[in-house]
Amino acid sequence: AGAETVKRAVELDVASRFQESLVCYQEGIDLLLQVVKATKDEAKKHRYRQKISEYMTRAEDIKKHIEKEKQDGKYHKQIRIEENATGFGYEKLFHEYLTEVVSEVWVEDPYIRHVHQASRYLLYNFLRFCEMLIKGPCKVKTIHLLTSYDEGSGRSQQMSGLEEIQESLRNYGVTLNIEFSSSIHDREIRFNNGWMIKIGRGLDYFKKPQGRFSIGYCDFDLRPCHETTVDVFHTKHTKKM
Repeated sequence: AGAETVKRAVELDVASRFQESLVCYQEGIDLLLQVVKATKDEAKKHRYRQKISEYMTRAEDIKKHIEKEKQDGKYHKQIRIEENATGFGYEKLFHEYLTEVVSEVWVEDPYIRHVHQASRYLLYNFLRFCEMLIKGPCKVKTIHLLTSYDEGSGRSQQMSGLEEIQESLRNYGVTLNIEFSSSIHDREIRFNNGWMIKIGRGLDYFKKPQGRFSIGYCDFDLRPCHETTVDVFHTKHTKKM
């Protein structure tokens, strides 16, 4: 398993898919270290250690390359969330980009609507996202939300929910600015430190929980997801049309 994993790491490395390659190198190194512990043949141990040393050196080089790309604003990370995958709560996706300098956030998502719209928990998702921002380590002072109006009778409930979130955020010294657009289609989240995250399904990539007392109802890390793709860019590396 260790050999297969590092083989995959090398393939990804050659293809310049460095973020995925780094993960495979790290997993492969861990597996090979377990092999070394279980091997009694000293000659084999020596060969394994040599290979592990080479892989560790390459993994460190990739880490430095990724950090430089981040600093230069040329970093692009893509995360593919598989159907029914777990472990992809908002903290998992956003936390590394929410540095202490982040004070302003823009959320563009056409479907921040009533809690029961299409049997989904869209307003609760946005509320959970706001809770993550409040916990830090960033010092968010302003959140800009651009969304679309709910249809029919759901509009008043949508407005009521958003106003409640707005008032609650105000108690934490955070201003929520809400705007509506009938033509918005794109879904993206931007931070004023330059990071931009595009999620195919927006904030609504979690499946409906099986019940109010089922695992995953409160902890989004345990909630199964819909299949979607997450792309992370820096605005230094994006072109304005």
